[in-house]
Amino acid sequence: MKKYLSLLLFLVMVLGGGLLIGYATLPGAWYASLVKPPFNPPNWVFGPAWTLLYVLIAIAGWRTWRREPTGAAMKVWGVQLILNFAWSPTFFGAKMMGPALVVIVCLLASIVLFIASVWNRDRLSGWLFAPYAAWVAFATVLNASLLGLN
Repeated sequence: MKKYLSLLLFLVMVLGGGLLIGYATLPGAWYASLVKPPFNPPNWVFGPAWTLLYVLIAIAGWRTWRREPTGAAMKVWGVQLILNFAWSPTFFGAKMMGPALVVIVCLLASIVLFIASVWNRDRLSGWLFAPYAAWVAFATVLNASLLGLN
């Protein structure tokens, strides 16, 4: 029972935090007015994609925390979550695409570092981060393209 309560707490923290930040920094008119690259996905894609990704992030974090709560991998997981939560307020809230690009490049690096740090001990957690890495790599290219076009 205690095991699943801790999983629930991770889900609430990650999914709840992500959704709160997402609602607080909705794209709005500013984002709608930007020149977008041809590969820009429709707005409706972002909500479901991030919801799924946040669930995967929470499960990987929970698995890592259960194995080694104060280890290096857990610290990297925490850093990536801070960077993840910082990107939307930087990009959408402050409308600062350049600094947001720095944040997302650091985020991508921390995601790859997390995968590398858990790979030999908990390959499932590494795989749980694979779609996240792919999405953030795409989002990094999108952020850079938006910066270049605007």
